[in-house]
Amino acid sequence: MNDWFCRAFLGFYCCVALTVAPVYGAVPKDVKGFLDLNKKQAFDFKLKNMDGVEIDSKSLRGHWVFLHFWASWCGPCRKELPAIQAMIQSKHVKKVRFILVNTAETEDIVFNFFGVIGVDLPTLLDTTGEVTEKFKPRGLPTTIIIDPQGKMRYLFFGGRPWNTKPYQDFLNQLN
Repeated sequence: MNDWFCRAFLGFYCCVALTVAPVYGAVPKDVKGFLDLNKKQAFDFKLKNMDGVEIDSKSLRGHWVFLHFWASWCGPCRKELPAIQAMIQSKHVKKVRFILVNTAETEDIVFNFFGVIGVDLPTLLDTTGEVTEKFKPRGLPTTIIIDPQGKMRYLFFGGRPWNTKPYQDFLNQLN
């Protein structure tokens, strides 16, 4: 291979490795599929839940927030949502507020989808997709962990086994 190509590949590899490298001491090694977001400020938003009650993200300040974007057409979401429900129902994760955001679908679609997969989760409806677009998830599902000061700390790609001990331990050790 020529020298230019080798240097370009090495540079690209280093950039990717640094981007996805774990924050030592913060995320256990068996927790996979995340990026450290370097504490960028989260976007404020207001969305309604399936009962028509508006939730203001500013009301979540002072708490760790598990902000999860999903859609009914997403295969990995279909597998992950029961794991999220099991984690929430187990009450093993104590100091995190769970906010699930359905991306660009109607209440009827979400309601029917929950019946098909057998979950009942508190979900906010981003019917226009505008809130999802502000956060720019890299596909669905995506989970963003937001600290009590409203800063984005971690982004998790794809479906995760949230109801397993490593992921629950990670969420419980947030400080």
